[in-house]
Amino acid sequence: MKKYIESDPHNLPLFTFEDKTSLEKSGSLLRIFEDIHNHIYANDGLSPEQALEETLKILFIKIFDEKNKKLGFNISSNEYSNLLNGNNDLDFLNRFKDLQENTFCYFSTIFDSTEKIKLKPTTLAFVVNKLQFIDLLKSSNDIKGLAFQKFIHSSQRIGRGQFFTPEPVIKLCVDIIQPKANEKILDPACGSGGFLISALKYVVLNTPSATDYFAKDNIFGLEINRSAAKMATMRMILEGDGFSKIILSDSLTDWSTLNFDINKVCGTNNPYQNYFDVILTNPPFGTQGKISNKAQLRNFALGHKWNCANNQCSKTDSLVNGQVPEILFIERCLEFLKPGGRMAIVLPNGDFENSTLTYLRTYILELADLIAVVKLPQETFIPSGTGVKTSLLFLRKKNGDNKVPKKILFGNVTKLGYLGNKNGSLVYRKDEKGNINKDIEGNLLIDEDFSDVVNSYLSFCSEGISKKSPSENCFTINRDELNISRFDYEFYKPNYRQLAQDFKDRKLYKLGDLVKLSKSKSEKLKQKDLIINYVELSDISAYYSEIINSTEYRVHDLPSRASFELKTGELLTAVAGNSIGTSKHVSAIVTEEYAGSICTNGFRVLIPNKQIVNPFYLLYYFRSKYFLEQIFRFRTGAAIPAISDADLLNIQVFLPEKEEQNRIGKILLDGFQQRKLFREKIETLEINL
Repeated sequence: MKKYIESDPHNLPLFTFEDKTSLEKSGSLLRIFEDIHNHIYANDGLSPEQALEETLKILFIKIFDEKNKKLGFNISSNEYSNLLNGNNDLDFLNRFKDLQENTFCYFSTIFDSTEKIKLKPTTLAFVVNKLQFIDLLKSSNDIKGLAFQKFIHSSQRIGRGQFFTPEPVIKLCVDIIQPKANEKILDPACGSGGFLISALKYVVLNTPSATDYFAKDNIFGLEINRSAAKMATMRMILEGDGFSKIILSDSLTDWSTLNFDINKVCGTNNPYQNYFDVILTNPPFGTQGKISNKAQLRNFALGHKWNCANNQCSKTDSLVNGQVPEILFIERCLEFLKPGGRMAIVLPNGDFENSTLTYLRTYILELADLIAVVKLPQETFIPSGTGVKTSLLFLRKKNGDNKVPKKILFGNVTKLGYLGNKNGSLVYRKDEKGNINKDIEGNLLIDEDFSDVVNSYLSFCSEGISKKSPSENCFTINRDELNISRFDYEFYKPNYRQLAQDFKDRKLYKLGDLVKLSKSKSEKLKQKDLIINYVELSDISAYYSEIINSTEYRVHDLPSRASFELKTGELLTAVAGNSIGTSKHVSAIVTEEYAGSICTNGFRVLIPNKQIVNPFYLLYYFRSKYFLEQIFRFRTGAAIPAISDADLLNIQVFLPEKEEQNRIGKILLDGFQQRKLFREKIETLEINL
């Protein structure tokens, strides 16, 4: 045993150099990774992201040295001492330079030929010293994987959270897709490799005969970002698969380039269209900007404009001006899949519900069968830096067989098991007394219902979901009930079936048969110095269905959303905002007091046909579950929910006989009059002294 203790003149801690080959415990390994990252960040003037990049480079060099048994990843006590004393030790530096060049050449698919180590010699010495006696390749995969995963997560909170999909989301996708040992698996936007790692673990756990060569031959990842590709490759190496095929490439490039990149590693000439059995992915969303390259858009059916009418869509020869990435990813993923192949993809809710994307859902159903949709809470991705509302889409590419289930599963995750904050802190199940629940082995139980959704899916596959389904948030619909206008969970909820039952044998009208929309902007808005009263959503009482306030503005000071002039007897109802379709949905009738006011375009102004419907009855109906549930069902929008004019006018209205309408309408009218009288009395009330 050889020991050497050196005091660091740069106020570094004391080090003990020992000849050892055993791996330190997972906590220590994580600390070593973090110590390296923090030391680089503090001593070399690099940003946290740059420090992470340099840490990854060093880890690749360490792995390459172990794999090829070069034994060049080391530093002697004399070499370390020389560097600390300000002398460049050429033996160490030249040895490391050769090792670096060989490493970057070996991993040429993720390293640029011009890349260098951007560290001071003393920092490089510190890092090599920290790692030189750890055998990463022969150590426990679980320990390495856990340490590296925690290290990357903690480091990337600073600026690279977009490379991560939360582990519970990944596990749910993999558990539903159920990849097998003989299947080719791809993530075409693999980020740091979470889906690929989870698929690898699933196959190894469920197929004892699976070896390290399974991943080498069957798991593929494409990633456009070099740093993310490096992280994915390192994770795959550390978790025991050997050296997987993580390719630095744009998945949306033309096929010839894409195939060349993959074939360069695979050593095969097989085309990769219709090649993969399984795709698991979380592509970049539209907030990353649109793809506008005409040459690139021309390669995609979804890069073209589509004509849609009466639930029928057809592609035109014209290109769109730009397309959000995830829509092109959907098409490319379906091209990657072989017939009968399965896919799980994370998508923004707009792709499931927006009426402007009917063509997208048409395209999907032309090529694939919808298997399941799982809605995720809005806070799911907040730890990764975004609050976009998302759902999971599960597809099976058509191959002409009849193996597709007759029903489609819809699920809703309501408990993430972690807080929707930047740290994603774990949340545990508690009993009535507030004590944390534990399983039979004493492990703390995380408060989540991902597993309930998976159990419901497995039950659905084997027996069909019964009334005693493991999850209250799962249900099925018949495949012929699926409408290309919507794929989202909310649209198909069972309570809407009950609503349809309640409407059965009733006299129903479409709202558009009872009212006209007043959509012309007021002429008053052209008079910039005119003083007018402005009515916002918050100026209406949801409880009384009454305008209770307005604010004076000069026209030139009005918010841009100021739009419609109000007239006595017209109806207002909200068409945008988080409250629409809920108990806080606001509607009102315009009284004389507010006639001539201007309202926000967050309302629609309705002119009732008094020959058919009593306006006060219609106002009452706007408060009912029959109206609100339909609004909630048809509302769309990932950021601010809204309902389109077409859907609003198609809302079904139960219209009783005129006598009953008048009875209900009189109750509301009396309420308005009594409140007006009360306000007048309050305004004239004086104290007798």
